Amino acid sequence: MSEEAQVIARHRVHVVPVVLALANPPWQRDVWLDPSKFENIDHVFHTLFDDFCDADEPERYLGVSLRTDEEVALMRALGVALNAAAVEASHDTDAEYLQTAAWPEVVASAGRLAQVMVSNDLNLLSCGRHE
Repeated sequence: MSEEAQVIARHRVHVVPVVLALANPPWQRDVWLDPSKFENIDHVFHTLFDDFCDADEPERYLGVSLRTDEEVALMRALGVALNAAAVEASHDTDAEYLQTAAWPEVVASAGRLAQVMVSNDLNLLSCGRHE
């Protein structure tokens, strides 16, 4: 595996699961609202805005955690939706985020991005390429 492919894999192993979690409301309620679980909305924001991507400016992560221009555009849309939910969630609690008027768009945006990211990864694997 090339060095570039290793960088992408190390980032996507964090980004893809978070995007999938954002696309799955039952999972959000089961995990994020359970205080004994590690993952919560704070983890999501750190992953997508600080640690492994920048959902406000995802172009910088093309070839790092995002494979295509389509993924970049969809990540930007997800970032906009997450920021809108953050504005509404004045107390910054997980339960409050899930109740915001913006949350359905977060879920829909994440669903579109998850489909593309998983499809891109599977296409790459099915072609026998590891880049």
